[in-house]
Amino acid sequence: MGFLVDTQKEGGGQSWGYLRSLVRRKQVDSAAEPHSHHHQLAKALTVPHLIAIGVGATIGAGVYILVGTVAREHSGPSLALSFLIAGIAAALSAFCYAELSSRCPSAGSAYHYSYICVGEGVAWLIGWALILEYTIGGSAVARGISPNLALIFGGEDGLPAFLARHQIPGLDVVVDPSAAILVFIVTGLLCLGIKESTFAQGIVTAANVCVLLFVIVAGSYLGFKTGWAGYELSSGFFPFGVDGMFAGSATVFFAFIGFDSVAIPYYAMDPDTPISSAFASHDMQWAVYLITLGAVMALCSALMGALLPQPRILMAMARDGLLPSLFSDVNRRTQVPVKATIATGLCAATLAFFMDVSQLAGMVSVGTLLAFTMVAISVLILRYVPPDELPLPASLQDRIDSVSFICGETKSSDHVGTSNDSNKQPLIGENDASVHFTVVDKQEGLGCWVLSEENRRKVAGCSIMFTCIGAFLLSYAASSLSFPGVIRYPLCGVGGSLLLAGLIALSSIDQDDARHTFGHSGGFICPFVPLLPIICILINMYLLVNLGSATWARVSVWLVIGVLVYVFYGRKHSSLANAVYVTTAHAEEIYREHEASLA
Repeated sequence: MGFLVDTQKEGGGQSWGYLRSLVRRKQVDSAAEPHSHHHQLAKALTVPHLIAIGVGATIGAGVYILVGTVAREHSGPSLALSFLIAGIAAALSAFCYAELSSRCPSAGSAYHYSYICVGEGVAWLIGWALILEYTIGGSAVARGISPNLALIFGGEDGLPAFLARHQIPGLDVVVDPSAAILVFIVTGLLCLGIKESTFAQGIVTAANVCVLLFVIVAGSYLGFKTGWAGYELSSGFFPFGVDGMFAGSATVFFAFIGFDSVAIPYYAMDPDTPISSAFASHDMQWAVYLITLGAVMALCSALMGALLPQPRILMAMARDGLLPSLFSDVNRRTQVPVKATIATGLCAATLAFFMDVSQLAGMVSVGTLLAFTMVAISVLILRYVPPDELPLPASLQDRIDSVSFICGETKSSDHVGTSNDSNKQPLIGENDASVHFTVVDKQEGLGCWVLSEENRRKVAGCSIMFTCIGAFLLSYAASSLSFPGVIRYPLCGVGGSLLLAGLIALSSIDQDDARHTFGHSGGFICPFVPLLPIICILINMYLLVNLGSATWARVSVWLVIGVLVYVFYGRKHSSLANAVYVTTAHAEEIYREHEASLA
């Protein structure tokens, strides 16, 4: 491997330059780069705070709102299996998230991990999809609060006129003022500070957990007492088929809880207040008020959990230059990205005021599933082909030239370039003697064949690519029941073969030794690699395919807008536009010499 390299140059014409910009990658500690002038977020959260955020965000729309919609339109009595499948997929993704978050600790979540492991183009699409996820998720949660508030006040006509839902004359649009007002209230609370808002969320979440325990116990009692009404139907346990169950899993993916306490037929559930309606059908009005109060608290907590990450995604993308710097500002006193929080609140409040939750739910899951899929892919990349070069600021060009001269490079200009060079092809320095292997070496003592490091990385990269392609083909073919068998079964065979070949290849070759030192070492390590990430990729892709064409049509419009924003703004203003790429082994040496020169 050469000492100084540049794989980000745009040689070969302007079109090749556009493609090169899509694969440029940032380094792990981007916030620690020299001359960083950004104010930092408050580091005031403890383990209980984090648990409150996670549980509060999970127990919300998926339990108290979408249960009714999914049961009536997708799953029927198999609703519990829909939640179980979504929960398994999320649990597998959690292992991948845990490793990446410990290795690459910074604001931005899946966007940040994708930027480090995959490249700027994919990271942009993931970040853009996460913006949709959190904004729509907050809107969906807020939209479900008003029906529960109406139950507390005695029915739909019990709310004051300025809070009640109204239909705009001449339009098929029902506006929800209370949803918008609640979004503004939560936005204001988030602007006060992370510790204050999380403390309030913790109290609400604790009360809501108690309500859910009551629902499980009381619902199970009613189920056994009534013989689980709704499960002994002529349509069976899968009235919409197995595909309907998977479609339900995809819809409720962004919020899941294991429970099975509905004691009325699924077609009789109220899509706005499903659990309350189940108890109301058994004349347990006191339980209705208790559950409705818990639903309101849970939805407020989930609303806070949905709006909390969004400003930090905007902040991370703005600090990378992909969005205007307005969103990167952090308030000195509250240590919160106030401008990004207010922008998020305005967008979420507008959507909650005008749009129906049933139109929003599937769009939320797209962002979640895309992010989870890319995180699993990032784990495979980190283990087998971690980045072997790092971007350094153009301000360090003199120091890079100096180190290059010391290490015996003939001409630094022949071996070092920036990401916007257009006339030079990437050149590699003299190879180290340690990498002069043949394509395959035979270890006589072990009786096995060992790939050279260069070819091991090539095989690993191709295997990861074949795994992803195979998972998509298999998921698409298995879900397309309308396809004729002559097309569907061979497509399943090709997809399954690619997936299995990728798994076998990755299991047979060694993981990269650099994985031990990449990022922050000593944290959580994802088990059963490559099997666990590949299963995660397969499940997530299958759920993505099952979201339906209407959902994908709406999401595609958003993604096309994102591509246009990146082409005309993000690519040109990226912080990596003029970065100089050097090998990982010598980046620290350059930084040390730079710091020594400033001392």
